[in-house]
Amino acid sequence: MRQIFTGCVLSLALTACASIEQSGANEQVYDPLEGWNRNVFAFNEGFDKAVLGPAADAYRFVTTPTIRAGVNNFLSNLGQPVVFANTVLQGKPVAAFDTLNRFALNSTVGVAGVFDPASAVGIPRHREDFGQTLGVWGTPPGAFLVIPFASGSNVRDVIGLGVDAAINPLNYAQFENDDEVRIGLGVVGALSARERLDEAVEILRDQPEPYTALRRNYDQSRRAAIRDGREEQDPYANLPEFDDYLFDEEVEE
Repeated sequence: MRQIFTGCVLSLALTACASIEQSGANEQVYDPLEGWNRNVFAFNEGFDKAVLGPAADAYRFVTTPTIRAGVNNFLSNLGQPVVFANTVLQGKPVAAFDTLNRFALNSTVGVAGVFDPASAVGIPRHREDFGQTLGVWGTPPGAFLVIPFASGSNVRDVIGLGVDAAINPLNYAQFENDDEVRIGLGVVGALSARERLDEAVEILRDQPEPYTALRRNYDQSRRAAIRDGREEQDPYANLPEFDDYLFDEEVEE
């Protein structure tokens, strides 16, 4: 189960890092563990360059764009029950209805989610997790954290990740070789996320201070996700080119 947790954390953290909405500010992110976080960040960079990055390159080499799209669709569809639960908890009936319809259509007509007919007929995809739910409820983010073998997060989102795992029905399903299947899904999810974000990771590394950029970008992305695109009271300004590039990644709420 630890492998699944790592894969899920990586997918969440990388996706958040690459899903920036241009918003926020020069306000300081609360980082009392900066010394520890920087050491973990350096370790993660070494792990990514030695293991995860090359594995993602190999995954790209042995697959086609169509196969990778199908894998991404399949993994996204598996997460829809968790998204549905969080749309309900956040009081978003329209998003809940969209998510339920997407899951039903893609799981049947879309062949277990490998294809995405829901998008073809205009049903939007929503990305909600319990970390966002806590933010909608007014819970502060707490200290910034860098998770080993993963990326940036904060105390609120780590708690949210645990709750999402607890309410995910896939973690309770019992079938032949169920543990092996869950481990495999975690590994494939990590590879899929890393492959899709390869260019964004390189742009992060090209920043004058990659750790500071990661910390700021993660904070901004989570603020944007919680606001659902609404303007913030204290707007950020003068974002670097890295943030502008990441804003090109579509975020649907």
